[in-house]
Amino acid sequence: MIGGIAVFGAGGQVGSALARRAHERRVKLELFAHKQVDITDPKAVTAALRDNSVGVAINAAAYTAVDKAESESDRAFAINRDGAGALAQACSTQGAQLIHLSTDYVFDGTKQGAYSESDPIAPLGVYGRSKAEGEVAVVSNAPDSIILRTAWVYGLEGANFIKTMLRLGAEREVVRVVNDQSGSPTYADDLADQILTLVDQRQRATTGVYHLAGQGKATWFEVAREIFAETGRRGLRTPRLEAITTAEYPTPAKRPTNSVLDCSLIERDFGIALPDWRDALGRMLTAHLGAAQ
Repeated sequence: MIGGIAVFGAGGQVGSALARRAHERRVKLELFAHKQVDITDPKAVTAALRDNSVGVAINAAAYTAVDKAESESDRAFAINRDGAGALAQACSTQGAQLIHLSTDYVFDGTKQGAYSESDPIAPLGVYGRSKAEGEVAVVSNAPDSIILRTAWVYGLEGANFIKTMLRLGAEREVVRVVNDQSGSPTYADDLADQILTLVDQRQRATTGVYHLAGQGKATWFEVAREIFAETGRRGLRTPRLEAITTAEYPTPAKRPTNSVLDCSLIERDFGIALPDWRDALGRMLTAHLGAAQ
């Protein structure tokens, strides 16, 4: 193994999951939360890589507030494009390989089937555009990088759709959820585990863009239905669910109708695959609700 492993954005959902899974696997990580190293600061990033003899950097830092990005475009682009580019440049200078996390929201959602890595990107909103331009910045500054597009991430830390549903289910008699947007729900712990497996295999020198997300597809309504089926089994308060359309729940940012990811390429090249989203959701709920009780 050449050099250590550093995680930027260690305070987020994926960063926290990487720290937890690395601890369980007895893998040493250098963890940098935003308050420690701001990826938009090239000098700070370079110093972190140099001082810790980093061989692989994982960029889990991102501006992910999809709706707020519409009114905070400068900040979104500063982190998702400029920060990613600065980190890639620093990695190139220091001789470290970058594994950069991107998103399904680089697609416009008009495709009927799952999106492959070769499909053209056409983001609909500021968040998606900032991440798409971040991919370009990464490749331009560090061509040997690996870009991992993932989707609908949720974890034990931070705010996410799962926790929002649990809160609303405890407060309301009826919960209305969009049923005409499809994606690939991804448990942060599963994603983190396979990123660490990828790091172990990086000597294969394969680079480029890969999709890595939970297997299967679901709508937000179907995810909510699984959540409340589990709370019902636990004897917890469970609301009545109503399926609605995107038009009935307008948001500042337009979202792709379909952003399901085809993850067969990374399985072919690295033997890596995430579990089915229902299995993953069940394990997350068990961990979260078990800890909450």
